[in-house]
Amino acid sequence: MSITAPLRDRVARIAELVATPLVPADYLDLISPLRAGAALRGRVVAVHPETRDAVTLLIRPGRGWRSHTAGQYIRVAVDVDGVRYWRAYSLTSAPRTDGCISITVKAIPDGKVSNHLVRRARAGMLLEMDRATGDFVLPAAPPAKVLFVTAGSGITPVMGMLRNHLDALVDVVVVHSAPTGQDVIFGGELRRLAAAGRIRLIEQHTDADGMLSAADLGTLVADLSEREVWACGPTGLLTAVEDHLDSLGRADHLHTERFRAAVVVTGDGGAVTFTKSGTTVATDGGTALLDAGEAAGVLMPSGCRMGICFGCVVPLREGAVRDLRNGALTTAAEGDGVLIQTCVSAAAGPCHIDL
Repeated sequence: MSITAPLRDRVARIAELVATPLVPADYLDLISPLRAGAALRGRVVAVHPETRDAVTLLIRPGRGWRSHTAGQYIRVAVDVDGVRYWRAYSLTSAPRTDGCISITVKAIPDGKVSNHLVRRARAGMLLEMDRATGDFVLPAAPPAKVLFVTAGSGITPVMGMLRNHLDALVDVVVVHSAPTGQDVIFGGELRRLAAAGRIRLIEQHTDADGMLSAADLGTLVADLSEREVWACGPTGLLTAVEDHLDSLGRADHLHTERFRAAVVVTGDGGAVTFTKSGTTVATDGGTALLDAGEAAGVLMPSGCRMGICFGCVVPLREGAVRDLRNGALTTAAEGDGVLIQTCVSAAAGPCHIDL
């Protein structure tokens, strides 16, 4: 008799708990990981392919979830080869009565998390997650004329806006760039909206048409100077759009969401920078951040000093740390705001602590 993946994962978790000192929350997490009061998690309930390298994950969030505004994103934590990575993905959900939300992930070359989610995510998978954040959203009273300029997975927050606010939008133009028509995420849905007259869709297929330039916008969208613009995609495209609208005197009518490449150096020990105090100290891989900070004269919050009370939790601004109890790595890039316990975490490369 074969064992399903969710059951196999549960058995492995039980085995891990048997061999690890427990606190009451461990038992509750095993029985009810989505309960109120637990760390915010979500369970993947379905995986929908979008293109050859993109999928939508339908997620049922735990009871600590709060509502979001279309265009915002959430960060999710994924363990890949023993390292915990946090990555941000835009919410793409249409209004739902079952409380589920969705994110859409595009695999990028050498992207550990994106490739893991696109190739290996399955129904039943648990994700640690944060609440929604971000200001790449429409105003309460949307402008009469809107232009969305996107490339690649930059369409994801825009699709969230279209699915939730299309009835409030009067005149919408979507300019989207992708290598081919088959690579357009949500291509079928966007084309149906265009065929129904709900949006004007302009596709730029770069394999055949070349890269989309900001100068093209004036030709593609004749009334560009009359539109409020939301743009999301690679940095090069957004910089070009910003420069072009600035030349038209329309810089204050542009809203952007930039992608960020997260490159984190890991190792054994490293320089720890306590950003608020301006203190930097070199540590080895066996010294807890709490001890290192106190030795350097940094005022460190603390409690049990055993990893139980969570009195020492602070944000890891960027870098990598290793859990001294089990060797697990946690990484963060600027803006992630990952929380760590300094009493049971040591530097695993250069890192910046928000203290």
